[in-house]
Amino acid sequence: MEAIRLTGYSGVQESCGKEAPQSKPCPRPKPGSAAGGCSFDGALITLLPIADAAHLIHGPSACAGNSWGTRGSLSSGPRLSAYGFTTDVGERDIIFGGERKLREALHYIATRYSPPAIFVYATCISALTEEDIDAICKQATEELGVVCVPVNSPGFVGSKNLGTRLAGEALFQHVIGSLEPEVAAESGVNLIGEYNIAGELWDIERLLNQAGIRLHARITGDGRFREIAGAHRAKANMIVCSRALLGLGVNMERKYGIPYFEGSFYGVKETSYSLRQLAYLLNQREVERRVDRLVEQEEARVRRELAPYRKKLKGKKAVLYTGGVKSWSVITALQELGIKVVGVGTNKSTSGDLARIAERVGEEAAYIDDGGAARILKTVRERKADVVIAGGRNMYMALKEQIPFVDINQERHTAYAGYDGLIRLAKQLTLAMEHPVWDLVRSPAPWERGNPS
Repeated sequence: MEAIRLTGYSGVQESCGKEAPQSKPCPRPKPGSAAGGCSFDGALITLLPIADAAHLIHGPSACAGNSWGTRGSLSSGPRLSAYGFTTDVGERDIIFGGERKLREALHYIATRYSPPAIFVYATCISALTEEDIDAICKQATEELGVVCVPVNSPGFVGSKNLGTRLAGEALFQHVIGSLEPEVAAESGVNLIGEYNIAGELWDIERLLNQAGIRLHARITGDGRFREIAGAHRAKANMIVCSRALLGLGVNMERKYGIPYFEGSFYGVKETSYSLRQLAYLLNQREVERRVDRLVEQEEARVRRELAPYRKKLKGKKAVLYTGGVKSWSVITALQELGIKVVGVGTNKSTSGDLARIAERVGEEAAYIDDGGAARILKTVRERKADVVIAGGRNMYMALKEQIPFVDINQERHTAYAGYDGLIRLAKQLTLAMEHPVWDLVRSPAPWERGNPS
């Protein structure tokens, strides 16, 4: 394939006309307002962690740089998903059609890399020109002997969260149930919506192994295509991020009879509950006994190791601005450390997430549904918070305002899931708030100090 060609383009906003001066003017798009927020981006984020598959974007080359290298999802093996394959649709393809280009790209990837599957992503351009990627993928699968999966989530159809659900629909329709697994253990479970950010999945898997629970399929963090294709033989599903892939768990229960629950591995309480719930769904007495022993041992160990950090963190106030499962589960983890959550972001939370937030903080905390950095800063000042826990895009706001900051979102490099993850979170919070730089920046500069008499 030819090297990626980056093309620039600009739009011209037309006048709204003067027929109705009393009406509101046409909304002016804000630069960057759609960055990282379209349906295509959500589908890409969800499926890219399937590490041994190829991911081909049927659209302009600019879309290929949308998410590669910006997420902390790690792989323990293949790195094929790190390649940014694109058909590089241009002006001629928009006029004459880009289906031939898509077929050539599929043939090239199948011949050169021999992946078990190729995910083909529709974009705004290919969707508007009505290219039938479903038919092309079906034909290519038969001719090339490689499973080609169409992902119909062009950016204009909705938000990033909708894109994650469309990605789950693609997995359910074209992947799950298409292959039989080599091993189908009686204690096998699927983790759905866990993306192995900073290697969190590996900590979770170690806990499951200690409890006698086998991780049947990772959907999709550190995932493999064939294990996801055989996910229908698992005995239970755990939905880690309900905002993203709850529909997949519901569909699998309806079609394959696999029970599911929504859980989290952030904090001691949530981790212990999730392990016990998995054991309950498996309905195996030996697994239940092993889980009880493991939980008792790990909770005692964590209490000992957290003792010095709790003394330093008790009574501190935090503003938590994140989304999905973290919007409520991290609250529990912070409360276990003695930190009071005085503000929490809700703009990416489902009704179920909001209910769980209310259970944990009640009416005492401020709910930040929108507003971004300005609203976060206002909440910090009004509630006299000691630390901001949010995504990387809010880091510079916190640092400029001399507020300790801890990154909690997908770009981070520290794993916070499980019992060990809570210990790491305590260390990061302590380091952030006790860093000597705060005493320096908050003290008067040498030239501002009065001369001694």
